[in-house]
Amino acid sequence: MRQENRRLAAAGTGLRLEIRQHRLGLRGPLPCPKGSAARPVQRISLGLPATPTGVAAALDQLVRVCQAVEQGTFRWEPWRRRPATPASPPPPPTETPPEALGPGPLLAGFEAAFFADPRRRRRPAGSRSTWSGAYRPYLRRLETVAAAAHGAAVVDAPLLERVLETYPLASRSRQQCGIALGALARHLALPLPADWSERSGGYGLHVARFRGLPSDARILELVQAIPNPRWRLAYGLMATYGLRNHEVFFCDLSALVPGGDRVLRVLPTSKTGEHQVWPFQPDWVERFGLETLAEHGVGLPVVCTDLRRTTLQQVGRRVAEQFRRYGLPITPYDLRHAWAVRTIHIGLPDTVAARMMGHSVAIHTRTYHHWITRRDQQQAVDTALARLRAS
Repeated sequence: MRQENRRLAAAGTGLRLEIRQHRLGLRGPLPCPKGSAARPVQRISLGLPATPTGVAAALDQLVRVCQAVEQGTFRWEPWRRRPATPASPPPPPTETPPEALGPGPLLAGFEAAFFADPRRRRRPAGSRSTWSGAYRPYLRRLETVAAAAHGAAVVDAPLLERVLETYPLASRSRQQCGIALGALARHLALPLPADWSERSGGYGLHVARFRGLPSDARILELVQAIPNPRWRLAYGLMATYGLRNHEVFFCDLSALVPGGDRVLRVLPTSKTGEHQVWPFQPDWVERFGLETLAEHGVGLPVVCTDLRRTTLQQVGRRVAEQFRRYGLPITPYDLRHAWAVRTIHIGLPDTVAARMMGHSVAIHTRTYHHWITRRDQQQAVDTALARLRAS
């Protein structure tokens, strides 16, 4: 428990775990029960046993309390109605190695640590979306694989390897599984094979996919298949700025006003936080009629963006559903990939393009390896030929 409290302190979390009468509870600054703005140090009794399993469950409760406090939804009533602590003390805690607890308690502790990370707490909506889309599915797969192993539920490196191997080679799901399980291994201090990154990597736009990316002419043609003018504007934003599905609805569009610099600001509430992005092709702003978005004319589709009631993943799913509804032969991410390839062809530095796309240079290079390699080789050939002609 001391180790968990040290992690909570390092993450900037005010609450701590404590033991009182052989039972676990929370202690730290919490909203005043009398309704004042003060947050005195108070206690919450969880009634959980002081065992490794109890600690994992207590961490899960702690993160839920922290989230409720941050969102202003915390109430004392549920905690006051908790049953009284049994008079007889529970048996002393057993010294069970953490890795032998099985998936359930360990994954609860991992989730608590994930949301306690100060980097995650700065963007709670993006963190919830990341957890539900990029971590939870692979951790559920881990639980399924463990349950199918005839009761062999010990979480260790061989189990993580078995889970990874359930995904196809060079697939995005395998790559994301490797990232999620790698984070879990670091949390549990489990050593992974030296070639873990190599075995879980390899994701990119493989041949079948990149050959199918739409040309600029095809992108301009397909917008005519969208009858709803609001969804045509959403399509135009993604095509012109390479936005993720949900980012369409989380942008400052004021720069699109006539005479503006046309540089969009993706808001901090998006998946990867605030970043700026330029139009490629610039003339597509007029071509798609995007100025109307800053002139109080036709607006974007009406989609719930209140992140207290929805998630970034659900907002993005609405966009993908509309593409299918209109029978478009491309996906929203095809527009994003086409934007990235366009920047490569015109010579925009990879570091700049990656920042505009809201991801790392490493991901950018790996995803668009084919085009980047071709560009760099062509530049080298052009330079060599120029020297040859000059000699």
